[in-house]
Amino acid sequence: MTGKFLSLFASRKPQAVPPIWLMRQAGRYLPEYRATRQQAGSFLDLCYRSDLAEEVTLQPIRRYHFDASIVFADILLLPQALGQKLWFADGEGPRLEPISNPDGLSTDAFDQTLSPVYETIARLRRSLPEDVALIGFAGAPWTVASYMIAGRGTPDQAPAKRLLAQDRSAFMAIIDLLVAQSIDYLEAQVANGAQTLQIFESWAQSLTGADFEDVCIAPVKRIIAGLRARGVTVPIIGFPRAAQYDLTIYARETAIDALSVDQHVDLAALADRLSEDIIIQGNLDPDMLVKGGDALTKAIDHICDSLSDRRHIFNLGHGIVPQTPPDHVEYLVNYIRARGR
Repeated sequence: MTGKFLSLFASRKPQAVPPIWLMRQAGRYLPEYRATRQQAGSFLDLCYRSDLAEEVTLQPIRRYHFDASIVFADILLLPQALGQKLWFADGEGPRLEPISNPDGLSTDAFDQTLSPVYETIARLRRSLPEDVALIGFAGAPWTVASYMIAGRGTPDQAPAKRLLAQDRSAFMAIIDLLVAQSIDYLEAQVANGAQTLQIFESWAQSLTGADFEDVCIAPVKRIIAGLRARGVTVPIIGFPRAAQYDLTIYARETAIDALSVDQHVDLAALADRLSEDIIIQGNLDPDMLVKGGDALTKAIDHICDSLSDRRHIFNLGHGIVPQTPPDHVEYLVNYIRARGR
């Protein structure tokens, strides 16, 4: 049985009711997630306990029966698998020991470190309903490198941009390593049961022009080409969040199958210019999901009406925020499915 999500990629026609999943659909807005997170003891323990990572991935599927699930993990598990020290400070987010070149990194324990993620995926393929697709993911090299170089998330990715300007060779050596290991990581996810992949470029907005082409577009293009060369045929979604660049060029050059867009993108204008070969995913403002009521209804209608003649995956422009009422998510799913009947 193939569900709505995978059928969309196999078809050339839009669906009356778009498939639905939401970034961070497994997360702190759900009381059952908070209980499992407490049981795990730490965020990283939750990522690496395959039984608990499977459980939190399944929780929103049980509640809302989304058309796709995304394995519970984190984009920074990859640098940790390369030997960079990673920890999560409560209330402050991820921390890493900053680097300025790849000299201290190693692939020796890469697969061993990430094997719990592969086990989670294999477990999910057995436990998910047959009509719910399983998405694997990785961070794009620029986004992951920005954390590795700064040692934390930063508002403008200044440390990474500074290294790019001052020692481009060292910076690109980090990118090259991330490209190679992302190919291995994503290939292994598919081998264990992932049916679609998403590449998250969370900090796309901080690069422009030639730097965006060299550091955002080219590495993702290499990852996708590398996967295709190894016989990986599953659909691949790119998410260059808030990119200050022509998204139609990004989609064409990277060879993604679907383009996920943030809430600031004009969907109608994008749909007019983007090849019909590319599925559009997005782009509800997460704050609308918090607000609920008429504002949420109107926002859903606008998105669905703007893309009524396109293949479309309904999603957010970014992840669900912790203060989101679960009832609003239930309303969203029910309303979208009812309006298409």
